[in-house]
Amino acid sequence: MSTPGYKCSRIPIVFATLSIAVPLIFIAMAATLSGWFNIYENALSDLGHAVKSNVAWIFNLGLTLGGALIIATSVKYIVDADRLVGGLILFMGYALILVGTFDKVYRELHFQVSALFFILLLLTVLIYPIRSGKKKIVPIAVLVIVVNIIVWYFHFASRIPPGAAIPELISVFSALYFYIDAVKHYSLKTCK
Repeated sequence: MSTPGYKCSRIPIVFATLSIAVPLIFIAMAATLSGWFNIYENALSDLGHAVKSNVAWIFNLGLTLGGALIIATSVKYIVDADRLVGGLILFMGYALILVGTFDKVYRELHFQVSALFFILLLLTVLIYPIRSGKKKIVPIAVLVIVVNIIVWYFHFASRIPPGAAIPELISVFSALYFYIDAVKHYSLKTCK
């Protein structure tokens, strides 16, 4: 016998957690198995370079699976409650798929879809608290965005760190709370 409300309180969080865990696990596997990846010197996407990386298929598969799970989570639990936030998250998932599809072999196109992913990530961090009425977390969202801007500025302007992996991970991990909270918040309205 299931607990009343279990389906609508736990299952959306499971979906959200999987959509984050899958790409992160695949990234960690690729980094570990590569034998050459350095978190300070490399970008995460170096792992997905189809010509130069021995673990490209692992990395790119993880990104595309994660992106598909993010899209599914958004469609199932967010879009009907808030089209703007749901759309941002949906397109963020699609951008993640594009990062895995157009790997570093594609150079400028890869950079563009990667930048799109991180911009959508930060837009979600900013817009979700405002749209959901969670005014208490707006200052935290602003702080997250400021920290991200500073980290990316130092990377691009001064090559500190020389590789993009650390700024990429800071962006992803600093946005996790907002994504999980958005799924939790909107699933209470959309879960059936």
